[in-house]
Amino acid sequence: MPVVDVHTHMYPPVYMDLLRSRQQIPYVRSFPDDPAAGDRLVILPAEDTASTSRGRPIGSEYYDVNEKLSFMSKHNIDISVLSLANPWLDWLPPDSAAETARKVNDDVERMCSEHEGKLFAFGTLPLSAPADEIVAEIDRLVTLPHHRGIVMGTSGLGSGLDDPELDPLYASLEKHEQMIFLHPHYGMPTSVYGPRANDYGHVLPLALGFPLETTVAVTRMLLSGVWDRFPNLKVLLAHSGGTLPFLAGRIESCIAHDAHLKKEGKLRARRDVWDILKKNIYLDAVIYSEVGLKAAIDASGADRLMFGTDHPFFPPLDEGEDEWLSVKSNSAAVHTASSGDSKMASAVMGDNAVRVLRLHS
Repeated sequence: MPVVDVHTHMYPPVYMDLLRSRQQIPYVRSFPDDPAAGDRLVILPAEDTASTSRGRPIGSEYYDVNEKLSFMSKHNIDISVLSLANPWLDWLPPDSAAETARKVNDDVERMCSEHEGKLFAFGTLPLSAPADEIVAEIDRLVTLPHHRGIVMGTSGLGSGLDDPELDPLYASLEKHEQMIFLHPHYGMPTSVYGPRANDYGHVLPLALGFPLETTVAVTRMLLSGVWDRFPNLKVLLAHSGGTLPFLAGRIESCIAHDAHLKKEGKLRARRDVWDILKKNIYLDAVIYSEVGLKAAIDASGADRLMFGTDHPFFPPLDEGEDEWLSVKSNSAAVHTASSGDSKMASAVMGDNAVRVLRLHS
C-alpha cells in the first residue's frame, strides 16, 4: 500500500530568497538582537503589528527538501505532492508575477526531478498578472513532468472564486484535466472572534476561520454556477472540505427555499451540492478525527478522499519528540473510519491519490 501525502507544503529556495528580501507582508524577519528567536515568517496583517512574537517560527523544515524527505521516511510516506504554502504569489506586482511564478514552479520541478518517484507538485499561479499570462502558466505547467495541478487560495484574483474573471483559468484547467488544490488563508474577519480573541493564540482563526473560509468560498462557486459552466472542473478541498460535508444539506435546503434565486430563475437546471461533491470535489483527510472523516466519506465517497499531513505546520508538541501528531491523528482517523475495511483504508492512504493525480514516474 503506497502512502501518499497530498497536503504537504514547502517554500522552495527561490521563494525563500524573495521573502528574505522584503520588509513588508509577506516577509521573513530575523532578530539579530535576539538570536534565540530565530527566523519568523510574517504573512498576516495581525502578525505584522503584534508587539510580541511577531509572525511564526520558520525553520529548515519549511524550505529544505532533505527535511521533507526525512519527515517522509520517519512516517513511512512514499510520495508527497508538494504545494507552496500561503500566501502563494497573490501579493506580487502584476508586471513581475508571471516571471516569478515560472521561477518558483521551476524550482519545485527541479526538486521533484532530483527525487524521482518521491515528489510531485501543485504549481502556483501568478494571479495578480493579466489573465493571458495566468493561462499561459497553466499551459506551461502541463509540460512539467511532476506537476499535477495548481494550488489556489479562496480570494482568487481578489474577488473570490465566483468571480467571472476566473472563467478563462477554469476553462484552461478543465481542458488540461488539472486539479485545483483549494487552501484557505485569509480567514474570517477578526471581529467575529470577540474582544478577547488574542487571549487564545491562533486557535480560533485556524480551527474555525480556515474551515469556514473554505466553505464560504466553495458555496459561492456553487451559487455562481461555476460547475454548471465547467462540469469537469476538479477541486481538492483542504481540511476535508471545511464544514461543507456537514452543512451540505443545509446549504441545499436554503438554496431551494430562496425566493430571490427562484425569482431570478437560478433554480432551474442547476447541479446540486450533492452531485458536485460526488463528481467534482475531492477532499483531503486532514481532519484529525474519525467523526469528521466519516462525514467526509458520507458526503463525497471514500474513493474521493486522500491522506494528508499539513507538514510542516503543527509540529511535534514536546522537545525531543520526532513523531508528528498530525500524521498520527489523520492516519488513525482513516483506519478507524474504515471500520476494518483494508481496501477502503488503502484507497484513502494512497491508492486514490495515485489514481486521481496519476502519480507514476
